[in-house]
Amino acid sequence: MTRNRLASLAFPLIALTLSVPVLAAPPTKVERTMIAAVDAEQGRQLALLERLVNQNSGTRNVEGVRAVRDMVVPELTALGFTVQWLPQDAVDRAGHLLAVHQGKAGKKLLLLIGHLDTVFELDHPFQKFERRGPDLAGGPGVSDDKGGVVTMLAALRAMYKAGTLKGANIEVALTGDEEEAGLPLSISRADLVAAGKRADAALDFEGLVQIDGKDMGSIARRSAGNWKVTVKARSGHSSGVFSDGVGEGAIYPLAKILTAFRTELPEPNLTFNVGMVAGGASAALAPGGANASATGKNNIIPAEAVAMGDLRALSQESIDRVVGKMRAIVARPFNGGTASFIFEDKYPPMAPTAGNAGLLASLNGVNETMGLPAMAALDPLKRGAGDVSFVAADVDSLAGLGPASDGDHTAAETVNLPSIWLQAKRAALLMTRLSLEPAKKR
Repeated sequence: MTRNRLASLAFPLIALTLSVPVLAAPPTKVERTMIAAVDAEQGRQLALLERLVNQNSGTRNVEGVRAVRDMVVPELTALGFTVQWLPQDAVDRAGHLLAVHQGKAGKKLLLLIGHLDTVFELDHPFQKFERRGPDLAGGPGVSDDKGGVVTMLAALRAMYKAGTLKGANIEVALTGDEEEAGLPLSISRADLVAAGKRADAALDFEGLVQIDGKDMGSIARRSAGNWKVTVKARSGHSSGVFSDGVGEGAIYPLAKILTAFRTELPEPNLTFNVGMVAGGASAALAPGGANASATGKNNIIPAEAVAMGDLRALSQESIDRVVGKMRAIVARPFNGGTASFIFEDKYPPMAPTAGNAGLLASLNGVNETMGLPAMAALDPLKRGAGDVSFVAADVDSLAGLGPASDGDHTAAETVNLPSIWLQAKRAALLMTRLSLEPAKKR
């Protein structure tokens, strides 16, 4: 069955496969060594996290992203990785870090995904690492994704200490613009897509999601795309509104279009948000869409109206279907003007597949070995898009291997420190087991 066909399966059906019991297996001597190595280096990894967080690396702070890179590179080279920096000047971004570890021929190639940047730029007041209790720490990117990077490195160091990294084929891809990807995506994500085509499994080290205190496994993430509706209409004195010669202006038709979106588009695993609306005698969105401007008076029929928002879905088929409906709604005629529609498909969906569910089953084998509860598949409505989605069409993928946190993308961002060590242990055992499996036939 093709991955596209699998992607069309309902999410709950995939989730049901996770209820199959996994045979219990106690930790081997090597696995006990990895678990102990993570615990022994907690102080080292915590110090690294503090250094990373204290270096601003907002996506547009190109030098800051490169400074974080410079802290991470020695960590990887010390473990035997060959590191390459892939500049992204063409899309006005810092670049991506790609690190390669060559192990035993014929064994699976694992792609580990994370990112160096944060949403907090240099002018944001949230800039420093701070302890918020015995088990908590706050700071920009302390979880998303500097905590994830530290978790990844802690797992790799544990494998190195136990000798299991030597035979493992691993590529590490740390993007420098995950929070605001450079455009066009055909350039900014070309290297990541290529890495996904080479890999046999992809593991994403963004944050662990917990529901009612239970750790969840992420075998699906929805897409993220942007849409814009622009309405142009005849203007005039308000006393003539609704007349055949003048029409109804631009704002009423835009309101009808948005209402039609709300009532006609809904389907499972789909959301479509209206992020901003402006209308009047003139109306325009600023470059980048962060704000809008409008002019007008009560007695002037508005000539322009514009709305923008996002759309998130679980499969490309859903995106194509819904965008087609949106175009048809916008094309409906109205008195006195015309409307246009633009859709920008950005992050693709990571659809739930049997292969993704298989990776979660392997992780649950690790959980059983460690005496931990099995992790159910997370409802994809519970998390946003991410870089793993760019490779998910080509390789079995699992997300959420980073630490647990609260308040991401806000000044309340707080990481649960023990979850870093727990996730590093899970990842070290999982990667060791996967690295022993035969590679797919190419």
